[in-house]
Amino acid sequence: MTTQNTKNISTCLWFDDQAEDVANFYVSIFENAKILHTIPYLVETPSDKPVGSTMSVDFELEGLRFTALNGGPLFTPNPSISFFVNCDTEEEVDRLWEKLSDGGTPLMPLDSYPFSDKYGWVQDKYGISWQVMIANWEHGQPPTLVPSMMFTGPNAGKAQKAIDYYRSVFKDSQKGTFFPYGPDQPPNKEGTAAYADFMLENQWFAAMDSAQNHDFNFSEAISLVVHCETQQEIDYHWEKLSADPNAEQCGWLKDKFGVSWQIVPAEMGTMFQDDEQEKSKRAMEAMLKMKKLDIKMLKNA
Repeated sequence: MTTQNTKNISTCLWFDDQAEDVANFYVSIFENAKILHTIPYLVETPSDKPVGSTMSVDFELEGLRFTALNGGPLFTPNPSISFFVNCDTEEEVDRLWEKLSDGGTPLMPLDSYPFSDKYGWVQDKYGISWQVMIANWEHGQPPTLVPSMMFTGPNAGKAQKAIDYYRSVFKDSQKGTFFPYGPDQPPNKEGTAAYADFMLENQWFAAMDSAQNHDFNFSEAISLVVHCETQQEIDYHWEKLSADPNAEQCGWLKDKFGVSWQIVPAEMGTMFQDDEQEKSKRAMEAMLKMKKLDIKMLKNA
């Protein structure tokens, strides 16, 4: 297994008030993991969380950066975005499966499958879904963690279209493998993606179609965060990705498939950790009034 150092795209996990517990739990079970920093609520926000309470915890697992956000009870994680965990040994699969399934719900039992000698899909006690497996990777040494999107409902059959779309948006991208459904796998349409992977900004992602009946789809509960160095990058990604004006708020948007993204300045975390707390408060207040984020206005605040 290998780690990925990627600073451009991270993942935000939305919870009611469990961010610290979540971050500590994941850091305790993955080998290469650490807490990066914690940001408190500095001002009153629509989440109604007390000022001074934990707003978010940034942490790193196997080179991938995550943010656990205490945003209130509006959104609940679901399996539309899950995380492949590529393991070298069956012992590592068993260890992680035991930890992640404790208090969780198995979605596919831990077993041998045609695509992996040992694989299981579980939704853990916090609602985050993990596909733990013996690595079967065609691109050299596999990354340990790979975020995966499942295209369901009206999006079923659109995985390849989405991959092409994302690869057109992100300049540093790479095509990966594509395994189609066959003619004997209804209700999935022949030729759609049973599994596909692709690289954006030096980070691997996976995608799959599922025409099965699911009661979930993409939501703000799990969003992808693009960290931009300049206002020009923010403007570019906002224009390319945003497809729903009603979803635009505080740097958040939804693309044409319903996937939630946050387009943020790379230095935004430090703006909320300024030694002078009044500066951090003003920056957070300014952010709450914006749709697309403006680096200059945040700094001037």
